[in-house]
Amino acid sequence: MSDTAQPRPTSPVNERVLNDATGMDAVTLHVGDLESMTSYYANALALAPIEERSHGREVRRVLGRGTTPMVRLIATPELPEVDPRQAGLFHTAFLFEDRAALAATVHRAASDPRSRFVGSSDHLVSEAFYFTDPEGNGIELYVDRRRSDWKYVDGRLQMSTLHLDPNAYLNAHLDESAVAAGPGRAGKVGHVHLQVGDIPTAKAFYVDAIGFATTVDTYPGALFAAAGGYHHHVAMNTWNSAGAGPRAAGLGLGDVAITVPSREDLDALVARLRERRLEFADTGRSVVLRDPWDTQVTVALPGTDTTELLER
Repeated sequence: MSDTAQPRPTSPVNERVLNDATGMDAVTLHVGDLESMTSYYANALALAPIEERSHGREVRRVLGRGTTPMVRLIATPELPEVDPRQAGLFHTAFLFEDRAALAATVHRAASDPRSRFVGSSDHLVSEAFYFTDPEGNGIELYVDRRRSDWKYVDGRLQMSTLHLDPNAYLNAHLDESAVAAGPGRAGKVGHVHLQVGDIPTAKAFYVDAIGFATTVDTYPGALFAAAGGYHHHVAMNTWNSAGAGPRAAGLGLGDVAITVPSREDLDALVARLRERRLEFADTGRSVVLRDPWDTQVTVALPGTDTTELLER
């Protein structure tokens, strides 16, 4: 069903844009109740705990499927609850390999009384279902259509928000063997959708500086961008957060993680950041900086192990 799970050859480094083989890594969430949130993601999304570590007074836990990290939870019970109108996370989008794996996860999420079902949509390039976790973090569960089925008009990718009946979808695609497989069925973070204060500032950071390419800019108050011709690795909207300034400390999004194939790609990123006089830290395997709303963004080499992830 999805061709995005297949590895692509590493492309030559382009100084202005991210490598075609760029992808997304585990999203970090600051959570108030680590055990409750671990239980939720394990039960509702079939994510298995991979590793955890204490970092000072914080406990950090990575969950995923197989050896693929998909979310990192950091226990920070002293922080205030997620503010739905400030900049930060709109949703983390978890990508599944086929409709059976998606339907199985949607069924699990819908069956967990702690989930809040938000809706479902056919986006032409993908089929998606939306939930909110117990602490107010948005979740998208989705599967891609084949790239050969994506439509373009005058060279612009066509996306939409069409009705998708959740009950009919589950009736058509729910497979009990996929439900039983749970964490054994592959998944990963496909994209991250952010709330921002304004679109031009977001574009200057995520497109011009980080190096994503704009894919869709026809939605009012939103921008979609990606590497390698994907429909989007990051999205930014002002639907709830127009005019928002830097985020106050709180629960919710802690880090947006992006992977690039080589050190040469990090060097190209560093050059773009220096050109724009943006502050960053270079660890050798990663470049860490903050967006205009004080959300941490980490661009790292692939193969990040859970130990390194836990140290971020």
